[in-house]
Amino acid sequence: MNIPAPDETPDTGPDFDLRAYLRGAWSVDRTLLDRSTGTSGTFTGVVHFTAHDDGGLLWREEGTVRWASLGGTPFTGPASREYLLQPADTPDVLDVYFPDGRPFHRMGFAGPANQDVHWCDPDTYRVTYRFLGADECGYRWDVTGPAKDQLLESVLHRLEAGPGPAPDASSGASPDARRAE
Repeated sequence: MNIPAPDETPDTGPDFDLRAYLRGAWSVDRTLLDRSTGTSGTFTGVVHFTAHDDGGLLWREEGTVRWASLGGTPFTGPASREYLLQPADTPDVLDVYFPDGRPFHRMGFAGPANQDVHWCDPDTYRVTYRFLGADECGYRWDVTGPAKDQLLESVLHRLEAGPGPAPDASSGASPDARRAE
């Protein structure tokens, strides 16, 4: 899977409310490739972005992973993960943390926040986020190092919007943010 190029480039600049955009439920389809062995797999599931007590969002992902194996039985089973997303210096950017509070990376759809690097000894994780439309976004992890050589590409499609204003795709800002201008 390659994350498709957006049909148009909306204004996802500093007035874009990333938190409002993400709130709700999204389907996720992910391809997994281990470049060192040539094995591949998929993850299919649902991501819920819900309001957190501290003003951020909880990112909760649940689904099924299917992973080929070299010479063995392919693995199919449940998989889940969680992250905490905290507001950054502008509304179009969120800082991503592991559940235990350790910093992970920064996310946004406009540069430079649409790309970030995370070091997890001994490997380097590079992420790129893409805005694909009002109800679609994606991200790509390129993991390299002595222990891993992987490419993970995810596309999210909105299932339902969360409470609060949804962003207007034409301006990137929520209706409330536009009224406040």
